[in-house]
Amino acid sequence: MRGCAPLAAALAIGLFGSATAEADPNALWTIVHDQCVVDEQQHHDPAPCSRVDLSRGEDAGFVVLKDIVGERQYLLLPTARLTGIESPELLEPGATNYFGEAWRARAFVEQRAGGTIAREWMSLAINSAVSRSQNQLHIHIDCVRADVHDALREAAAAIGPAWQPLPVPLVGHTYWAMAVDGTDLDANPFTLLADGLPGARADMGLYTLVVVGTTGPAGRPGFVILADRADVDNGAGGEELQDHEACPPPVPPTPGTAK
Repeated sequence: MRGCAPLAAALAIGLFGSATAEADPNALWTIVHDQCVVDEQQHHDPAPCSRVDLSRGEDAGFVVLKDIVGERQYLLLPTARLTGIESPELLEPGATNYFGEAWRARAFVEQRAGGTIAREWMSLAINSAVSRSQNQLHIHIDCVRADVHDALREAAAAIGPAWQPLPVPLVGHTYWAMAVDGTDLDANPFTLLADGLPGARADMGLYTLVVVGTTGPAGRPGFVILADRADVDNGAGGEELQDHEACPPPVPPTPGTAK
């Protein structure tokens, strides 16, 4: 990543100052490795996590943890030591699709919200290396901001299967966007970014990724994948597109279905 480290250091100082420097950047890793995994292995209890999945082994497993911020926000974290979006293991053949698992884990957010949240209001986000406080990969799972939801709906016709600049800014930043079909997130956003945007593979740590569910014509389910790159004026923190304070009301159950 030639040129990434100096920029990362400069941005980190400007974005976070001394408060982050004093925080423990390994706090999440300690919770995952020393508590959740150990409790699951020894007691079949994921606490303090909500879920520990070691079905593919610890090197490919993950946990779901309630974040301390927000009533509904959860995090998905690998059980392997992966620093963040820049970790090369994410692009290896057969790598766990952590974003796909995070999409399935949105059920924890919905439990807190009291019912099913429409997919176009659900989002996943990973911040760039220069816009995070923790050095263990973690994907934020929560509702999307209302203004972002509305902007994506208005720009839907301009979002296709290849990366293109989004024609409208999101929270003051210009994102790249692409559309992916499917009920589940089978495509791996890390790979889509690395293979789709020129130069991204060499500088993954400078990028943020956000995934928002979509419902297209005739109710066809899908996703919009968003990417932004850090520079001296932008830390590329895609979590900014999420709302940790409020979610829309749950979708009413379909008549005749079990509650």
